[in-house]
Amino acid sequence: MTHNSCCTGERTEDPTPVRDESSTRRASNPSTTGSKISTDRMAELSGGSFEMGADDEAGFPADGEGPVREVALDPFAIDKHAVTNAEFHRFVTETDYRTDAERFGWSFVFESFVSSSDQQHLLKSIPETPWWVAVRGANWFHPEGPDSSVEERWNHPVVHVSWRDAAAYAEWAGKRLPTEAEWEYAARGGLSGKRYAWGDELTPDGEHRCNIWQGDFPTENTVADGYAGTAPVDAYDPNGYGIYNVSGNVWEWCGDWFSADHESDSRKNPTGPSSGNHRVIRGGSYLCHRSYCNRYRVAARSSNAPDSSTGNTGFRCAMDL
Repeated sequence: MTHNSCCTGERTEDPTPVRDESSTRRASNPSTTGSKISTDRMAELSGGSFEMGADDEAGFPADGEGPVREVALDPFAIDKHAVTNAEFHRFVTETDYRTDAERFGWSFVFESFVSSSDQQHLLKSIPETPWWVAVRGANWFHPEGPDSSVEERWNHPVVHVSWRDAAAYAEWAGKRLPTEAEWEYAARGGLSGKRYAWGDELTPDGEHRCNIWQGDFPTENTVADGYAGTAPVDAYDPNGYGIYNVSGNVWEWCGDWFSADHESDSRKNPTGPSSGNHRVIRGGSYLCHRSYCNRYRVAARSSNAPDSSTGNTGFRCAMDL
């Protein structure tokens, strides 16, 4: 069984040679012009002390959400939204970078998103979580398989990016991945001890504030929040720091190795363990549902292997100030 497989799929095979598809990524996309290093769409945060984690009965003990602990951070900047397909397009166009999904030749796709024409590209499913299927040719530019494209989704978060891909983009952009502590500080938006970035109610006054699964997972999605798959990165209202979609939409890679034990963590600018097998992911995704994965809460956390990629995992970047 794969690690945290209800949330994401974990890759276990070695990469195999595949055809270089870089030419298919050079589609017309006028939104990729301008300086690659820009803080225009970043929130500059003053840092300071905050209460990190949660002792929430809705959480999963193995995830290590608790104990609640006071953490201090230096000032930093973080992207207001996840890196978009348009932004990632410029990166691969300028560098000819090939993602892990392209090197391996496949990536994990939510089963119901695979079109009838792409059924021929199915490689395997995960018996314990049959909604995850490996699709040959699925990658960031072809999110559901070779017959799909991001052409109509330039302002959606890039997906099918591994931790290694995210780190490579961040380095190219003159940035870095946020630490887990920075991510949570930013996600809380100045609120202390709340379940979500907007308070304790998931849908205050009946209003949907995030893109998660609505209905009976995994068979029926009512799409009551407006989106079956990814939403634009600036969908819904931002939190108190002007940051978008820290609950749902896509999981986001952090710089830290994952551990459920925080006893040895530094309380000043923590960066996680010095080594490990899995990297932290935060925020939940459009597939999260209270019956399986309610990790769209602001303190919730999960992880995946650094070379793994799925159709519900992306990232945002950070910078020192």
